[in-house]
Amino acid sequence: MRTAAEKDPLQPLLSGRAQKKKQKFKAKKAQKKALVKEQKKREGERKRKEWEGRVAGLSEEEREKLIGSGNGSRKERMAKKLEERENKVKRLNEAKTHGQNIVVDLELASLMTPSEINSLVHQSQREKGCENGGGAANVPQLQFNSPGHLWLTGCHGEMEIQLQRLPGFDKWIIEKENRPYIEAFQDRKKRLVYLTTDSENILEELDPRKIYIVGGLVERNRWKGITMKKAKEQGIKTAKLPIGNYMKMSGSKVLTVNQVIEILLKFVETRDWKTSFFKVIPQRKRCEADSEKNQGDSNGEDNEEAADQVKRKKKRVESAD
Repeated sequence: MRTAAEKDPLQPLLSGRAQKKKQKFKAKKAQKKALVKEQKKREGERKRKEWEGRVAGLSEEEREKLIGSGNGSRKERMAKKLEERENKVKRLNEAKTHGQNIVVDLELASLMTPSEINSLVHQSQREKGCENGGGAANVPQLQFNSPGHLWLTGCHGEMEIQLQRLPGFDKWIIEKENRPYIEAFQDRKKRLVYLTTDSENILEELDPRKIYIVGGLVERNRWKGITMKKAKEQGIKTAKLPIGNYMKMSGSKVLTVNQVIEILLKFVETRDWKTSFFKVIPQRKRCEADSEKNQGDSNGEDNEEAADQVKRKKKRVESAD
C-alpha cells in the first residue's frame, strides 16, 4: 500500500495539523455540496408547482402560446449568456499565450497572520480571471483590452487551504503553481523581475518577454525590505513602479496586490504610467494637489465626477473650520 506522501507528492509540505484541517474542509465541502443539491431540488419542485398553477386555468391555445414565448426568451437569454461566457474564456486563454506574465509570490504567507492570509486570498479572488458562476464579471482582468498571464506560485500549506475554500478555485483561468517561482521559472530566471519599492531601478517600460513578480504580502510595513532581500539572495533583477515621477502619496504608500496588477495591465493597454496610476490608485492615497491637477488635465464624465468629489471635500473642510 502506498503512503499518503506517495499518493500525493505535495502532502509532505503540509503539517499534521494542516492535513487534518484540509480533510475537515473537504468533508464540509462535500456536506455543503449535498445541501446545495437538495436546495436546488426543492427550488425546482417549487417552480414546477408554481408553473402548473399558472397554466391550470388556461385554454390549450393560451397554454401553448405561453409555453412557446417562455421557451423562446429563455433560449435567447441562455444563448447570449453562453456567448458572453465563451468570449471571456477565450480572452483569458489567449492571455496565456500573448498576455504580460505577472506572478504573485505566495511564499510569503508564512510571514502573515491568518487574517492577513485571508485578506490576500480575497485579493487573489479578484485577480483570478476565472469564468465560474458568473465570477468573471467581477474580475479586473476583463476590464482591460489586454488581460495578463497571471501566475500564483508557492501555493501550498495554509494558503492552498484558504484558496481551495473559494468557489470554483479549480476552474480559475490562471496558472497555479505549488512550487516557488524560482523553481517554476528556473529555465527563465534571467527574465524574472521582482517589483519592490526598495529597488533603486525605476521601471520605465514593460517588456513582454519579462516575468514581473508581485510580493503577496499584506502587511509590508512590518516586513520592510523582505522582498528586496529575497530577490538579491536569489540573484534576480528588481525594479519599482515610477509612482514618484507622477504623484505624491498621502498616508500609507503601500499598494495592494490587486492595485499593482491593475496598474501593470492598465499600462499594457495605455503605455502611459500617469494614466495608469490615476486610474487605479484611490484618491484617498493621493495628495490633494495631485488629484486636482489630474482632474484639470483630463476630460469626460469620470473627471467631472472626481472634481465634484474634491469640491465636496473642500466644503467639508471649510465647514469644519
